[in-house]
Amino acid sequence: MLSVVGRPLGSLRVSGALTKATVAMADALAKIPVVEIDPEGTFKYILVRVKVKDGDVHKDIVRGTKSAEYHNHIFEKVSPAMEALGMESKCLGGGKIEHNSQEKKLRVFGESTAFGKADHSVSAEKLKSAYGDYEVTWSDDKK
Repeated sequence: MLSVVGRPLGSLRVSGALTKATVAMADALAKIPVVEIDPEGTFKYILVRVKVKDGDVHKDIVRGTKSAEYHNHIFEKVSPAMEALGMESKCLGGGKIEHNSQEKKLRVFGESTAFGKADHSVSAEKLKSAYGDYEVTWSDDKK
């Protein structure tokens, strides 16, 4: 049987399934936290672009921890976790975050030797979205 546009009706089910899969992947992407950083101290961070595999939908996330000796150690944990969700990830750069929870301040600065300097203005905006009651500052200084 043919539809009005001259295609078999069965093909509509396939595209409907693809649409559902795309929506499910975009939904999975939306559930990934924008920011995951340590609650206190000065530590390395990376800005990562996560996107749906074979798709255009993406989001940038910030990850930072004192446990990482190098920036690539953070990415080595983030990337497989994103792959497990059906996502691709690319490190856009790194730097450091100074997190003072007592004073409710976050400062973004520095750069990664391995990945280069992240766009700290983007990282700061991501941090502001997660820490709305904090003062968030950034600079291109190395210290």
